[in-house]
Amino acid sequence: MELYDKCKKFTEAKKVKAMGLYPYFRVISSEQNTEVIVNSKKTLMLGSNSYLGLTNHPKVKEASIAAIKKYGTGCAGSRFLNGTLDIHIKLEEILADWVGKESALTYSTGFQANLGVLSTIVGRGEYLITDKYDHASIIDGSRLSLGKLLRYKHNNMDNLERILQKIKDKAKLIVVDGIFSMEGDIAKLPEIIKLAKKYNSRVMVDDAHSIGVLGKNGSGTSDHFGLTDEVDIIMGTFSKSLASIGGFIAGDEIMIHYLEHFSRPYIFSASLPPASAASVIAAIDIMKSEPDRIDRLWQNTNKMQKGFKEMGYDIGVSETPIIPLHVGDMMTAFKMWKILADDGIFINPVIPPAVPPNDCLIRTSFMATHTDQQLNTALEKFEKVGKKLKII
Repeated sequence: MELYDKCKKFTEAKKVKAMGLYPYFRVISSEQNTEVIVNSKKTLMLGSNSYLGLTNHPKVKEASIAAIKKYGTGCAGSRFLNGTLDIHIKLEEILADWVGKESALTYSTGFQANLGVLSTIVGRGEYLITDKYDHASIIDGSRLSLGKLLRYKHNNMDNLERILQKIKDKAKLIVVDGIFSMEGDIAKLPEIIKLAKKYNSRVMVDDAHSIGVLGKNGSGTSDHFGLTDEVDIIMGTFSKSLASIGGFIAGDEIMIHYLEHFSRPYIFSASLPPASAASVIAAIDIMKSEPDRIDRLWQNTNKMQKGFKEMGYDIGVSETPIIPLHVGDMMTAFKMWKILADDGIFINPVIPPAVPPNDCLIRTSFMATHTDQQLNTALEKFEKVGKKLKII
């Protein structure tokens, strides 16, 4: 065996490319908006996680530019050493107050935030319990931990309780996505909290897709259910509704203090660029001052869910702006992507191993800034392709 043998054997993607059906790494040459330019062609974006449409908001861009002028483009070091700026401290104070926790800590990406907290907080002889549909960053963070990883069936509280019963006397952390990134459904947080109390477990909620979507001023799942005080750790990312890059962890001050001194992805990574920190602060301010954006997001969500259902599409358990269309086998998903791409619609096909075989998805996601005309156009094109491929 030679090290690169596995690379030589990987030919599936090239085969799909040769068929003209490869849907990944598409190059966009414009700002992230409801319409983008792909291959010099105007395309309706139905695959973005910019739920509130803030990536091109003038106030967000102005804040980012002002931060570059003041601080430069980077910090040239980790927060632990020379990379802590006053704007980092300001952002963390704003985040903690916004999500209702004592303290917060920022990471360079949302993925690193999950790696950082899970690999640090759960130690040898302790347990991590995750939903089987949790994000990859939760799984990878759990694997980096010295604790033991246990997984329960998606949103299945009976299965979760059986697992908790087996380890009732052990130190443990239940980790769950607030909104699941492919299914578009919401975690059963009230039931999870009830079980956590019964079996003496801590709870962490990954609000990557919930920030800007759920809760007062978009503050997330815990606030949505009125359970902020019951949730121990809240994680969020800046790369979706917050229109930037980075992530954060919020919780008790003692936990955050511990992460500052033991979280390797935090200590050994360069700190968040000042422009990113400034844009997040601006985005949160907009969420608070323009609550109608979230209202509009839900109007668009309800319109598209209703439209897809009336056509006969299977949207599964979706209840948020993430609306998957279950289309069956992989080639059907690729063909649907190709037809829609040629017709000026940007969507994301999801295939195994991200989903079970023969249950491939077309993942659509919607923004507050989509117009009724854009959504009506999209529905017309989805009806046309659904009938052509005999999905509906």
